[in-house]
Amino acid sequence: MAVPGIIPIAYEPHGRTEAIGLYAEGQFLGSVAYGFPKGFQLDNGWEQRKRLYSVLHTFDAEGNHRDSEIWCAGTWAEQQRDGAVVGRARAHLATLLRSLPRRTYTDIAVRPFQLTVDGVLFGLVTGEDEGEPWAELHPDNLGFGPPWDGSYDT
Repeated sequence: MAVPGIIPIAYEPHGRTEAIGLYAEGQFLGSVAYGFPKGFQLDNGWEQRKRLYSVLHTFDAEGNHRDSEIWCAGTWAEQQRDGAVVGRARAHLATLLRSLPRRTYTDIAVRPFQLTVDGVLFGLVTGEDEGEPWAELHPDNLGFGPPWDGSYDT
């Protein structure tokens, strides 16, 4: 079985997919997630390289990636020091979501896409391991696979 061309993602209120749905111009997928730059090695100073992002991806009605708003709220080190990074990230995402006209929260279905910001991979990436197809949302680390019903694993 191959990865479908359009990957369903189920809306989960109060879950990791609570900020997805439809708006006047198509579909949206929002999240707050930590990410490391590609090629990251766990060593001294990792706390400065683990960054928290507010992310809003938009898609047309057919699931084609349109645009992404990606904003770094701060690092893990800052969160440990002052505790404000997560709040800033959530507030920024809420502002982005409010800007979407006629927004409704519901299931979506989008095509794979990817982009890199600050060396961090963002997007819905697909592949196959030992004949098993998969899709993964980055940097959220949400994994999708058969039966392709929109549910995810972490």
